[in-house]
Amino acid sequence: MTRTSTVGAEAANAADPGDAPGSGPAARRELLHGLPWLVWRRHRTVLRLALLVTVVGCATFVYQRIGLMDFLHTRGTTPDTGGQLANDFENAYGQVFRSGSQLLEYLPVLVGVFLGAPLIAGEQEHGTVKLVSTQSVSRGRWVAATLTLPLAVAVLCTALLSAAFTWLWTPAHNLAMGGDWLTGGAFESTGPVPVARTLFLTACGIALGMLIKRVVQAMAATAVFALVTSVIWSELLIGRLGTLRSVSYPYDGDGPDLPPDAVRMDDWVSTADGRLYGYGTCVHGDAEACRAKLGIVNRVTQYFDYGQMAGMQWLGAGILLALAAAVLTFVVWRTHRRPL
Repeated sequence: MTRTSTVGAEAANAADPGDAPGSGPAARRELLHGLPWLVWRRHRTVLRLALLVTVVGCATFVYQRIGLMDFLHTRGTTPDTGGQLANDFENAYGQVFRSGSQLLEYLPVLVGVFLGAPLIAGEQEHGTVKLVSTQSVSRGRWVAATLTLPLAVAVLCTALLSAAFTWLWTPAHNLAMGGDWLTGGAFESTGPVPVARTLFLTACGIALGMLIKRVVQAMAATAVFALVTSVIWSELLIGRLGTLRSVSYPYDGDGPDLPPDAVRMDDWVSTADGRLYGYGTCVHGDAEACRAKLGIVNRVTQYFDYGQMAGMQWLGAGILLALAAAVLTFVVWRTHRRPL
């Protein structure tokens, strides 16, 4: 029997719960049956791997927090001027935070490529979606089951990993990743952002797979799309999610007194009435005469404060979730309006 006919038989069985494998008294004891069982069976390798990574990752973060809290209780959380505390922290926990951050930054991409892209494209490439549509399963019911279970598992796993890593990172945010919570990796790997990125990239992978109808090509397209959107996210969007705060100080005075957990974004020079010029203005030739002519008397530093992080994360996550909802709406609409 060919692969296509085999999967088609499975779909036919799934359409009638009474005929599904494990029906009868055993079926009532199973968590999944019918179409959800078929979706799980088709993608069980990726879904099981996601659950395994979640369990191992969460256990690792919880275990590391025990030692971290002992370290912080003994040494404190505020970096010293000599940098010794930062050095000791980096030696003890630097790799833990880098690995955890990278896991949660790359996990949405991996889910989008290996789960999202093949989700519908695999059914189209093997022709099984046409066989399913000839059974007693409506197209709406099929697409609902196909999307719901994988997306639910992806959201659950990412949410648990993000919550565990956030719990580990929060008490050490002044020291972890150099204290840079915006561009050091913490912004994308804590809070709601990993969940929103996972939903967005998975939804886009599903849409690309549905349009391309070939698994390998859809996976490649999803990987490229994830790379492009990651650049747009980090270079163009993150810095616009919050309002920059500014501090002014005399041109020849000491540097700005920023909060210890602030992220320095840009530096300017300014006139007494607040007109800004680029930081490199009047630094060559007769610099003093140039500054006097323009009226430059102050330096200005713009920064984001740590207190802004949560609001910026939720705003960014909201944008990604809205885009994911739009993409999924398109997928559902197209599956109803056009043949797959």
